[in-house]
Amino acid sequence: MNGFDESAQTMSLTAFIAVASVTLLLCVMTGPDRDDLDEFYTGYRSLSPLRNGFAIAGDYLSAATVLSTTGVIALTGHDGLVLALSTVLSLVLLMFLLAEPLRNAGRFTMGDMLTRRAPGRAARIASCTVTLAALVPLMVVQLAGSGNLLAFILGFDSSGFRTGSIVTLGIVMICYAAIGGMKGTALIQIIKTVALLGAGLLVSVLVLNRFDWDTGALLRAAESGSGAGAAYLHSGLQFGGSDLDMISSELTVVLGAACLPHITMRMTSVRSAQAVRRSLSWAVCVVVGLCLLLAVIGFGAAALVGHERISAAGAQGNSAILQLAAAVAGGGAIGALVVTTMTTAIFLTLLASVAGMILACANSLAHDLFAHGLHGIRDRGKEPVAGRIEMGTAQAAAVGVGALAVVLAVLARQWNVQALVTLSFCIGASAIAPALVYSMFWRRFTRTGLLCTLLGGTACVLVLITGTNLVSGSPGAVFPGRDFNWFPFTTTGLVSIPFGFLAGWLGTVLGRGTDSEQRRQYEAVEPWILAGAPPAGRPLSSPQDPYAR
Repeated sequence: MNGFDESAQTMSLTAFIAVASVTLLLCVMTGPDRDDLDEFYTGYRSLSPLRNGFAIAGDYLSAATVLSTTGVIALTGHDGLVLALSTVLSLVLLMFLLAEPLRNAGRFTMGDMLTRRAPGRAARIASCTVTLAALVPLMVVQLAGSGNLLAFILGFDSSGFRTGSIVTLGIVMICYAAIGGMKGTALIQIIKTVALLGAGLLVSVLVLNRFDWDTGALLRAAESGSGAGAAYLHSGLQFGGSDLDMISSELTVVLGAACLPHITMRMTSVRSAQAVRRSLSWAVCVVVGLCLLLAVIGFGAAALVGHERISAAGAQGNSAILQLAAAVAGGGAIGALVVTTMTTAIFLTLLASVAGMILACANSLAHDLFAHGLHGIRDRGKEPVAGRIEMGTAQAAAVGVGALAVVLAVLARQWNVQALVTLSFCIGASAIAPALVYSMFWRRFTRTGLLCTLLGGTACVLVLITGTNLVSGSPGAVFPGRDFNWFPFTTTGLVSIPFGFLAGWLGTVLGRGTDSEQRRQYEAVEPWILAGAPPAGRPLSSPQDPYAR
C-alpha cells in the first residue's frame, strides 16, 4: 500500500495528463524553425542568466538524484546528508573552475569544447561515444523507475501497466527533445524546477510544523524511527564503516555530477562569460535550497514513515518522499491536493530530466559523429553539412536514442538498476572531468592524450564496476543470487579517477605531439577561452570571433 486514498490517486492522474499535454504544447510553441541549427542547439544563446540558471538546476537535479538523495537521507541519516552536500559542491566547482572556459571554448556540444585544443575526427567520435556511455545508463534508470513510480502512486501493480508507463513517458520525452530543442527543453526544466521547489517547500513546512519547528525534535524522532539508533546521526552507516568507500563515493559525485554532458551543454546557451557565471550563481542557490528541503524531507520520512515501511517499498528508499507526502497531508480534499502537488512535481522531474539527456546525446550524434566525424571536416576538402540536414539528423537521433533507452528500460524494469547511476557518475568523474580539465588548462595536452583519457577512463570504469557489490554479492545488487564481487568499494572513483588523469598524461607525454599549426591556432584564442581576454596582437571585434569556423 502507498498510503494514498482514491481521491489523491484520481487527482494525480488528472494532473499528470494535464502537465504532459501543456508542456508538450509549450515545446511545440517554442521549438526552432525547421532549418535553424543554431536555435535548435543553443536557442540563439538568448536565455537570461536567471532562466538559464533554473534550467541548469533542473538538468542537474534529475529524478534519480532527487529520489535517491531523499531515500539515502531517510535510511542512513548523516551519510545521506554528506551526499547532498557533495552534490552541491560539484556544481560549485563547475562554477569556479570550468564554467567560463567551457562557455568560451564550446559552440554546441562537449565535443566542440574538447576539440578546441585537439581537433580531429577521432576526438569527435570518442567524445560522442563517451557522451552516450555516460547518459544512456542514467536515462534507463529514470525510465525504468518511472514505471515503478507511477505504479506506486496510482496503485497498479501489473507488469503491463509498468511497461505501458515506460513507453508512454518515453514517447513524451522524445517529443520534448526532438521538437523543443534547447529552448523547449530549457522551458520544461524551468517549470520542473519551480514545481519541485514549491512542492518541496510545502512538504518541508508541514514536516517542521509537526515538530513545532524544532529541528532537534525532528532529528531525535528520525533517529528513533531509523532503526539504527545513535549510528543514524554519525558517519559510516551507509558504507559499513569503510572510510575509503565513503571517500570514493563522495569523490565520484563531486567530480562527476556537474561534468556530465547534459550539464556542460547548458554552458553554451547564454551570450557571455559573465552571463554563465550569473547563471551558475542562480543554479547553485536553487540547488542549495532544494538540497536543504530534501534533507528536511529525508529526516521527516525517517521520523514519520519509519525505516521498515520505507525499505518495504524499495531497498533504495526512492519512494520515501511520496510516502512522507501521504503521511503529512492528512485526509480530505486538502490532503489530496498536497499529495497531488508532490506527485506532479516528481512526474515533471522524470519527464524533464530524461528529455535533457536525450537532447545532449542527439546533439552529439548529429554534430560530433555525423557532421564532423563521419562526414568529414573542411580541411579534408568536403563541404560542411547543411544546417537543415544536421538538424534533421539531430531530431532523428533524438528518436533513436530515446527508443533505445525505452527498450532497455523495459528490459531492466525488474532489476535493481542503481549500478547504472553509479556507472554514469563514475564515467563523468573518471573520463569527462580529466578530459575537460586537461583541455582547458594544460598547454601540452594532445589529441592522443585526449583519446587516452576519454577511452581509458571509460574502459577502466566498465571493468571495475563489474566487481562492485552493486552488481553482485549483496541483496540490492543487479544479480543478488550471484557473487563475483572482487572490487572492495561501491564506486570505482578511488581507482578510476587517478587512472583517467594518468592515462591523459601518459598519452600526451608518450604519444605524438599536436601539429604546430593547430597549436598556434589554439594559442591565438587561449586568452579568450580562459579569461575572456582579447587574443594577443589583435582586439576582438565581437565576442563571437572565437566561434568562427
